[in-house]
Amino acid sequence: MRIQSSIEAKLKALEPAFLQVENESHRHAVPPNSETHFKVTLVSARFEGMMPVKRHQQVYAALADELAGPVHALALHLYTPSEWEAGGQSRPDSPDCRGGGR
Repeated sequence: MRIQSSIEAKLKALEPAFLQVENESHRHAVPPNSETHFKVTLVSARFEGMMPVKRHQQVYAALADELAGPVHALALHLYTPSEWEAGGQSRPDSPDCRGGGR
């Protein structure tokens, strides 16, 4: 199974109202077709009343195998449904890669 597919499948356990997993590896100094850098946008009612660090910990726990191996970077944008609606259903763009000699 591809890493992106594995991430998507595991994050479904958090009962997302919205889930988007983007492979941003091509924006970094890695070989073609790499799956090392990801951006996750996840909206879940399970995050209600939860501080951001606790939300991140839930995602890290779900993706422990990927983070211990092939995934080098994981940008997390985690929202409750009301936060997502209030924010216009958008998340920040990722910064350009500044490493790897590019």
